[in-house]
Amino acid sequence: MATVEHCLCCFEALVAYHERRKPMSLSEIEKSWVEYINTVDENNGDSDDDDQEADISSKPPQIPALRRLAAATLPSSTTSSSTSLATSSSSTSASTSSSNTTLQSGISTPATSIASSASPAPPTPVYESPLFVTWNVVRDSDDDDVSLRGCIGTFEAQPLSSGLPSYALTSALQDTRFHPISRAELPSLQVAVTLLTDFEPAADAMDWELGKHGLRISFVYRGRRYGATYLPDVAPEQGWTKEETVVSLMRKAGWEGSKSRWREVELRVVRYQGKKEKLGYEEYKAWRDWVDGKKAE
Repeated sequence: MATVEHCLCCFEALVAYHERRKPMSLSEIEKSWVEYINTVDENNGDSDDDDQEADISSKPPQIPALRRLAAATLPSSTTSSSTSLATSSSSTSASTSSSNTTLQSGISTPATSIASSASPAPPTPVYESPLFVTWNVVRDSDDDDVSLRGCIGTFEAQPLSSGLPSYALTSALQDTRFHPISRAELPSLQVAVTLLTDFEPAADAMDWELGKHGLRISFVYRGRRYGATYLPDVAPEQGWTKEETVVSLMRKAGWEGSKSRWREVELRVVRYQGKKEKLGYEEYKAWRDWVDGKKAE
């Protein structure tokens, strides 16, 4: 499963590129994020906060989205009052293979409960994975109202420590459908990281589930080879049926045959699943300002 730290790593790589500095490593980000969300938790639980002066260099701003992200990572406690923990939004991401996506996974902090011995088992840390990195432009301050700005990935497992920053830059700067993302665009961006799992051959072009599976197709038509992919989110976001999804994917691959005769083409179909996490620039900036404040202390 992709994590907030993976998204921070992608933003950090792109921002550092534009600022001409060395980015923090994924391991450094993971360590910093744990400390950061613990600070968020301490601040939220301090009843005297309103009566004390806040040191803005060490106390993170209370952005609602950050509270959601922190809640998804912080361990829960059941002493006098339970910590507000929510599940971070993890969904499948939509994108294309020719110049669209990247994946990689890392370590997330498991949720535990002091009062319950039946707490869920910690997730198995993922150190390498196929991945896609998607950059979106957020419109009207709505995380769900976005337009694609770049997306490139790989079906080959990559070490997350190097694959995430590499594909973050590749999707931001080398997606040929768009001009490279400029520094001025950073505040309007959202990044989504999708880690791909459960690859398996489909029995036929209809042997998959909408909203669950991504598709990777390949075929030969009139002596020419074609191939393309859609991540699991694409079909639901577009409101397509399964047949519309397959035909659209064939078009994306470059096929120009008659729509009514697509079933005559012999398709090789691989279905897969993808676990996505997303993060906006405002959330990245709040964490990064906190990091810089700690360095200045």
